[in-house]
Amino acid sequence: MSSSSVRTVLVVDDSAFMRQLITELVDESGEFRVVGTARNGNDALRKIQALDPDLVTLDVEMPERDGLDTLDVIMREMPRPVVVLSGASAGRGADLTIRALELGAVEFVRKPADAASAGLSTAREQLLDALRAAAQVSARNVGALARSALETRRGPPAASTGVASRVVVIAASTGGPRALTQVIPALPRSLGAAVLVVQHMPAGFTRSLAERLDMQSQMPVSEARDGESLMHGRVYIAPGGFHMRIRREGEDRVIALDTSPSIWGVRPAADPTFRTVAEHFGANVIGVVLTGMGRDGAAGLRAVHDAGGVGIAQDRESSIIPGMPQAAVALGGVDHIVPLDEVAGAIAHILADRDGM
Repeated sequence: MSSSSVRTVLVVDDSAFMRQLITELVDESGEFRVVGTARNGNDALRKIQALDPDLVTLDVEMPERDGLDTLDVIMREMPRPVVVLSGASAGRGADLTIRALELGAVEFVRKPADAASAGLSTAREQLLDALRAAAQVSARNVGALARSALETRRGPPAASTGVASRVVVIAASTGGPRALTQVIPALPRSLGAAVLVVQHMPAGFTRSLAERLDMQSQMPVSEARDGESLMHGRVYIAPGGFHMRIRREGEDRVIALDTSPSIWGVRPAADPTFRTVAEHFGANVIGVVLTGMGRDGAAGLRAVHDAGGVGIAQDRESSIIPGMPQAAVALGGVDHIVPLDEVAGAIAHILADRDGM
């Protein structure tokens, strides 16, 4: 792959118009250079072998060989960072995007509607941000992305066991959907806590993420609803486009969703979730910060720590992007630093040790 400071990109899309548009957006940045385009998966695999690009942008819905099959071959035979381009924000398009992230794509962005779209500037920045994130992924972690994720539930889901008195909050961004497939399904059905997940993801995709995790996990997983009570033995995913907080209703504490301004450029952000959970549950909280760019979750995890809760950060070596967990460590809210494959065990162990917390 290229050793130049300007990373090379292969653009893969069955639409000639989209190939041209994405090429122009990438080349105009000055940070990346398109070395070729491909019209379908078979063409993409040939071009990767011939051109050896640093990064690949990949359409998920294509004829002949679709994006998922192409991605699977890329990650198994010629692994490198891949950014998925999605043409839909709901239904099949969202499902395919979540599956692509499970298969090893680093990030995804929505395709711009057209060259004259008012949202073209936003689409351009999202694409460049995704490519910047992909460019930070080490060769070692590309190999980690290529390894298979959990596919099936290992037993029937447990029923909820009453209103939650303990809460686990998990924050993730770039590389998060893949990381969550290794954490959430590994949590035991007897876990005596509610689990709140804040994954940086736009509206329309978090429902598919929740449905995929629900298929794989021992606890029920769903997209959170405003006013919903927190129950032991359930996992709640913050909906894209909403911050997720906790509020009190009488003696009950429930999920509160809102569309207040983005924090750290994202909504949902993890900091407000961590802070309000710490306010309402105090020492009965475990906070976890997984892979991702930026520093969302660092201040919130410190709030959990200061309230007597426990902070966990994914270690640098297993993080696709170590920015978020490293920021949490730097701010002093982390009690345990563990590799990704030990996160679920650490959560269960801490809850067992603090059974009366």
